[in-house]
Amino acid sequence: MNFESLGLKADILRAVEEQGYAEPTPIQQQAIPVVLAGKDLLASAQTGTGKTAGFTLPILQLLSESPLQSKGRRPVRALILTPTRELAAQVGENVRNYSKYLQLRSFVVFGGVSINPQMMKLRGGVDILVATPGRLLDLEHQNAVDLSHVEILILDEADRMLDMGFIHDIRRILNKLPPKRQNLLFSATFSDEIKNLANKLLHNPASVEVARRNSASEQIAQSVHFVDKKRKGELLSYMIGSQNWQQVLVFTRTKHGANRLAEQLNKDGVAAAAIHGNKSQGARTRALSDFKSGQIRVLVATDIAARGLDIDQLPHVVNYELPNVAEDYVHRIGRTGRAEATGQAISLVCVDEHKLLKDIERLLKREIPRIAIPGYEPDPSIKAEPIQNGRNGRGHSSREQGGNDHHRNGQRANNHHHAGGGRGDSRGDRRESNGRQRSSDKSDVNPWNQGQSRSKGAPSNSRRHRRPAKAASGE
Repeated sequence: MNFESLGLKADILRAVEEQGYAEPTPIQQQAIPVVLAGKDLLASAQTGTGKTAGFTLPILQLLSESPLQSKGRRPVRALILTPTRELAAQVGENVRNYSKYLQLRSFVVFGGVSINPQMMKLRGGVDILVATPGRLLDLEHQNAVDLSHVEILILDEADRMLDMGFIHDIRRILNKLPPKRQNLLFSATFSDEIKNLANKLLHNPASVEVARRNSASEQIAQSVHFVDKKRKGELLSYMIGSQNWQQVLVFTRTKHGANRLAEQLNKDGVAAAAIHGNKSQGARTRALSDFKSGQIRVLVATDIAARGLDIDQLPHVVNYELPNVAEDYVHRIGRTGRAEATGQAISLVCVDEHKLLKDIERLLKREIPRIAIPGYEPDPSIKAEPIQNGRNGRGHSSREQGGNDHHRNGQRANNHHHAGGGRGDSRGDRRESNGRQRSSDKSDVNPWNQGQSRSKGAPSNSRRHRRPAKAASGE
């Protein structure tokens, strides 16, 4: 099958060919005809299987086939919501590439940068808007964008948006959209929460699930190395150096842990940079660019920041710390083994993380092969210490959701200097960077005091923006 057989018009096919794609992926083969037929869709596929083109190509066709006759400002006709800045930028780039021969305008908005240039750009009108929820609500509140003409709504990485506590923002956005529209949910997994959302949002949807639920690509060679927590950094440096790894994406659970590991790797002579929600957008963009160009060998990331990272032929992913939620393991290792490439995913597991490993293997329905490098065997006398919020760090707590609302209730001035130093809507960006991380960071308040609760020793950001207790019910 080729793209032409899917019924796409010549101008779109020309742009697709210029991007180097000849045959649609399975998710594209199944999703594109459904979207072109105007139906609602719930679609799931592994990370890296082409979900973005699966919805971008057909919505470009639908919009170009029915141009608006209005001579005024172009209204937003297609709205694409994503959970993170990086993913929004990636989707926006795909939209631009595929629509280069069409008379359609697109634009991307997210927090962490000044809101004023975005407001100026929107004055001219856009057909397709890619946005993170927090920044979109700010723009709508300031009458910079009108959502009353949206014909197609796309929730990309919908599972992550729910995990990050965006459900209240999504509800507010839905209330501002016309009731009659086409709705598309694209997600890496079909969780029960996603199915519940789909039941409320979609109307007689088609369902597409290309990969087995929560499965990892068979092209990824997975392995586990048991090692003491204090020796993980030493082992990682040794593996990178001894095996001459040139491009490695490393995951930590927390922002502070990412910073510390990047510093240690640089001291060991391994060029590394950290990328997470507290970094400015400029710093995140530079780190990713340096990683792709080979100027740095290691990019240390949190789960939030890694969503939307599109790195061709990435050979190695390392779980320096296992994720609190088993499904995130699939997302993490899905950064490698994309398309037809193969990849390697190694998890460094200390005694504290044995339960998390069991959760992951239960999800995968198989044991991950063990490896061992002589000299780095774990000390059997070390006892496990509890990992705070191990199975509950999904971002659904009332404190987190309330914290989101707290930023909505008059805190813009106080928030102005946060979210990585970006100007403008730090409210929405802070939600992106800290929504999911807030609970998981509890175990990382102090590197020498892993057991303390964040409520008594939180960094100044957390204390400064804590919402009143009586508002903890969210909406």
